[in-house]
Amino acid sequence: MKNTSKLILIALLAGMVAVSGCNKKNRKAEGAGMDGGVSTSGTGTEFGPDGQPLGDWQNGASGDLLSQTTIHFAYDSSELDADSQAIAEAHAKFLSENSSISVVLEGHADERGTREYNLALGERRAQSVVDVFIALGVSAVNIENVSYGEENPIADGHDEAAWHLNRRVEIRYAR
Repeated sequence: MKNTSKLILIALLAGMVAVSGCNKKNRKAEGAGMDGGVSTSGTGTEFGPDGQPLGDWQNGASGDLLSQTTIHFAYDSSELDADSQAIAEAHAKFLSENSSISVVLEGHADERGTREYNLALGERRAQSVVDVFIALGVSAVNIENVSYGEENPIADGHDEAAWHLNRRVEIRYAR
C-alpha cells in the first residue's frame, strides 16, 4: 500500500509541475517603446524602497537612470553598451547604498535561435549585469538572476524593432 501511495503522490506532483510549466505569459506592454523606460508588464509596476512606484522617489541624473529598469542588448550579445553600463551602474550604486533591498535580474532573448541557446543567452545577459553590480559593491545575496530566453517577449513582431525590445535584462526590485 505504501508503494501505491508513493506512486500516486509522484504522479500528482509530476502533473502539477507539468501544468505550472505550461504557463506562458504574454508580457507585451501596451505602447512599449525602445527607450528602456519602466516596465509595467508581467509582475506589475516596479516599486522603490519606500513602496512608491519606481521613479517617484529618485532625484537628479542617477534618478533618471534608476527609472530605467530595462537594459537592451545587441543581437547575439551579452555585452553592455555605454548607455546600458550607465543604467547598471546607477542601480548598483543605489543597491550598494541600500543593502536591505533585493533585486531580480531577468534575462531575455529574441525569438531567433534555439530554445536552449536563448536560455543560455538570457542567462549570460543577466550575469553581465550581476557582474557590474558585484564589482560596484552589491552583495551577491541580494541579487537573483533568472533567464526566460525567448519565452516572455514584450513585442510580438518578427522584425528588428521587436527583436530589439525582446533582447533585454529587466531589473525587478523586491517589495
